[in-house]
Amino acid sequence: MLKKFLFADLDDTLFQTFEKCRGSDALEPAAYYKDGSICSYTTQAQRAFLSFVQDGMTVIPTTARDLDGLRRVHLPFSSYAIINYGGVVLHPDGSADRPWLDGMRTAMHGALPGLQELARHIDDYGNRTGYGGRARMIEDFATPFFLVVKDPDKVHARLATVETEVVLPWIAARNQDYAVHRNGNNLAILPKALDKANAVACVTAMLRAEHGDIVSFGMGDSRSDARFMAACDYAIVPRATQLARITVETL
Repeated sequence: MLKKFLFADLDDTLFQTFEKCRGSDALEPAAYYKDGSICSYTTQAQRAFLSFVQDGMTVIPTTARDLDGLRRVHLPFSSYAIINYGGVVLHPDGSADRPWLDGMRTAMHGALPGLQELARHIDDYGNRTGYGGRARMIEDFATPFFLVVKDPDKVHARLATVETEVVLPWIAARNQDYAVHRNGNNLAILPKALDKANAVACVTAMLRAEHGDIVSFGMGDSRSDARFMAACDYAIVPRATQLARITVETL
């Protein structure tokens, strides 16, 4: 029988913040902030789903979280993991795959000057307009990966303004290889070389080398997850998510 693997995004896919639980009962903590307070919860349905898929398949986290953020997720994962939007592949023993990391590190350092320039433009915009959000560089394994901007008051429309008035014109004017992902209170600007789909292809090749033919599933909530999900044999989309709204819920 073919072995089955689920590449699963984490935040807003397997768990979410309390505000996004929509009044669900029987919540249980799933992820924590650095100070130990609860960040996100699972619903009863999510726990049932995770129990269902883990009875017969292996779940591989495929997330924008860094290593520290992944360690603060208290769910039972024991295989490979993909973190930093695909920038780092972790082996089952928790070590980073060195060839993958070395290649990504070279690509990310090449993209760094552009990200630093864009960060200055975003912060200058904040200084001119009084906008409180600032660009933050996400780094892990001594490597800068991408920029993220969050609205301090969680007003998502203001992030849309930053995207359309600052980020997209900057990318268009320079014709540079960067991509934008905006979902909820998260605006991320990534080098195009940073892609979960590429990392999923890498891990899939490793799994096939170990097990022969496999069956792969991809699961995610965001438009940015669609590429890695399309690289799998089957795709799973949670309801009431960004990806559901632009796919199945519009039919």
